[in-house]
Amino acid sequence: MLEYNHFRSLNDYVSKIQTEIGATAAATYIIKDGQVVNEWYSGRHDSSKESRIVDEHTQFNVGSIRKTYLALAISLLIEQGQIKSIDDEIASYVEAYKDISEGVTLRHLLTHTHGLIEEEGKIKREFSPGESWEYTNTGITMLIRLVKHLSGKNLSDFMKGILKIFNLNETGWRTENNEYLIYNYYEDKDTWVGPNDSKAGDQSNLFVSAKDLAMWGYIHLRKGCLSGNQILPISIFERVTTLQTPKALSKHFPRNGFIWWLQSDSPFNQLGENLPSCSYQVLGITGCACLVVPKYNAVVVRMYNQLRNPKGYDYLSDIRHFGNLANDLLFSYSS
Repeated sequence: MLEYNHFRSLNDYVSKIQTEIGATAAATYIIKDGQVVNEWYSGRHDSSKESRIVDEHTQFNVGSIRKTYLALAISLLIEQGQIKSIDDEIASYVEAYKDISEGVTLRHLLTHTHGLIEEEGKIKREFSPGESWEYTNTGITMLIRLVKHLSGKNLSDFMKGILKIFNLNETGWRTENNEYLIYNYYEDKDTWVGPNDSKAGDQSNLFVSAKDLAMWGYIHLRKGCLSGNQILPISIFERVTTLQTPKALSKHFPRNGFIWWLQSDSPFNQLGENLPSCSYQVLGITGCACLVVPKYNAVVVRMYNQLRNPKGYDYLSDIRHFGNLANDLLFSYSS
């Protein structure tokens, strides 16, 4: 296990929050200029003394970070010509949505501006497409179905080849425990991560090691080019990580690429205000985060197995502080 003094204050902060939120496990991983400059692990897989110690092979449930794998799948389908434009309505591809999603485009689904919500098994409209912003899983479910409809494969099978070519061997949708997975929260009756009995990629049961998540961010940072080899076309990554939010949306709301949060001055923004304008990030309900900072040619990852928000814990303040601290340390490291 590596630990570099320059980033110790970041590790100390992550450790402090680990205690505050009651997570038994934590990790950080930073890639800068193609090199690992910080790698830190803390705790055990669960609260028992016999539990496995967290290390480089530990795989965390990353929650909604899984949605960026869906985002890449959509971009791949565009590259293959199976999707003509993200301004096409979803119903033009999946006819089953015709009666419930008039005016809703793939752009709306990818940027949380679709205005649809599912209640008691029925999809309802909360606001007109592009009029507002609301983070729900309804649009994500539609996009997952789109991948299956166009490719003939479920999301996890569609992505297996991509994970393989990038050697992301510690990433996958899991339905059974093994020694490397932090799986304890599925035994909690009040768990917030949801079911885990599907291998299709349609549930929040994607497990990833800290290294693999950092590499996922680095692949996006490098736009598919690793070790001088352009493994996937640059355009696949450019459309995923550049602004796709409808232009007419009020600046009060967040800005997104394909799912990824982009730096903005919205009060809903999850990125620290000190981070450069080119930065982007993705987060999971278990406390995991992957932050990409092109200005510093860096990716910063943190991992937790968070089960709940304790009283007094301010999530937005935490994730913004994490980003600002990472920014300051990357700046001083570069200097």
